[in-house]
Amino acid sequence: MRTIDEDIKNQKYKTAYLLYGEEAYLKKQYKDKLKSALWTEGDTMNAAFYQGKETNPKELIDLGETMPFFADHRLILVEDSGFFKSGAEELAEYMAQVPETTTFVFVESEVDKRSKMFKALKDHGKIVEFAAQNQELLTRWMLGRLKRENKNITKAAMQEFFDRVGTDMGSLDREMEKLICYCLDKDVIELPDVEAVCPQAVTNKIFDMVSAIIECRRKDALEMYYDLLALKEPPMRILFLITRQYNILLQLKDLKRKGTNNSAMAKAAGIPPFAVSRSLGQASRLSIDSIKKILGYSVEMETAVKTGQMNEQIAVELVIMEASREREYK
Repeated sequence: MRTIDEDIKNQKYKTAYLLYGEEAYLKKQYKDKLKSALWTEGDTMNAAFYQGKETNPKELIDLGETMPFFADHRLILVEDSGFFKSGAEELAEYMAQVPETTTFVFVESEVDKRSKMFKALKDHGKIVEFAAQNQELLTRWMLGRLKRENKNITKAAMQEFFDRVGTDMGSLDREMEKLICYCLDKDVIELPDVEAVCPQAVTNKIFDMVSAIIECRRKDALEMYYDLLALKEPPMRILFLITRQYNILLQLKDLKRKGTNNSAMAKAAGIPPFAVSRSLGQASRLSIDSIKKILGYSVEMETAVKTGQMNEQIAVELVIMEASREREYK
């Protein structure tokens, strides 16, 4: 990211950039930065924009060879082409020959680092991965945002903010904007403000439901399930999220047994670092065998739904009831 900022500042650009990774907010920010730096809006002669897997590599090569018209650069922006997973061998070879007056910007959701295009960009361009940010970096980002608005936030409010919104930077940005507007006349944002403004994410509601299930609070768990149905959440998506959480618990129990630290656990399980301690608390109440039994029963119910033997809403209810009953291994 710093390299792109320096390139823009010095107005010295690579002939090709690859922006990829799961942090969509940052990826879009830097795509827009390069786009604004290399192209004047309204100039239809010196920019071309392509989207999707139907993009023709030969057409890109022909365009790349075309000199810009009364401008320093020609911008070719290509999004979600799939070139970095397979194929596009001719385009990969061309990356070594792109004229200095042409700049390719590739924006991809998925890449294969073994692909010829990825290797070509590594040798002849600049690759920037936008990975999910950890909570420490996101906290600093949020605090910087608040400082510009002459506001602060309590520690409890900040933690609840992350618990409710998650770690997606786009969502954090939107929800923080709402929170700042809500607290227009306040210097410090407090816990009740977050609770009033920020809706609880579905994944957090699932986490609370699983906690109720593990603690054998069947009535509470079912009420949470009916609340999610009232919010138009499909029953099978709810079942998917429940089983996903149990799979996370299973993985964390195994990693903890091996002595893995929390940071490595978060990466392996695909969850934010701050969520590891919460999930370990859930996992400590269950044995590995009990988690596997619940996952097995969930698969049975899912199969029953898919084969038309069971109504999907009832199937999820049965999973909740089975998982929340008193057990000898609790």
